[in-house]
Amino acid sequence: MQFRLEFSPEAEVTLLTLQEMDAKKYRRVLKTLGLMETNLRHRSLKTHKYDSLEGPNREDVFEAYVENKTPAAFRIFWYYGPEPGVLTVLAITPHP
Repeated sequence: MQFRLEFSPEAEVTLLTLQEMDAKKYRRVLKTLGLMETNLRHRSLKTHKYDSLEGPNREDVFEAYVENKTPAAFRIFWYYGPEPGVLTVLAITPHP
């Protein structure tokens, strides 16, 4: 299934900042977003439910890996909606 991505204001700012400050990470994030649009079950995403967050209307939030086994590896947090066929990206952030 194809998904259309929407971004929270925070995620948009992070994406623009990465584009300006860290081209390598920016490209990795774009690759991950592309995989999310076309194949959420791609094994490199390691997509799973993230229990510590909820969407604005109590939606289940999921985590997708941008990187793994690197210091401050980036993650993308997202939920399904607000309408069918849409994924809303809540945050793009380094993993602590």
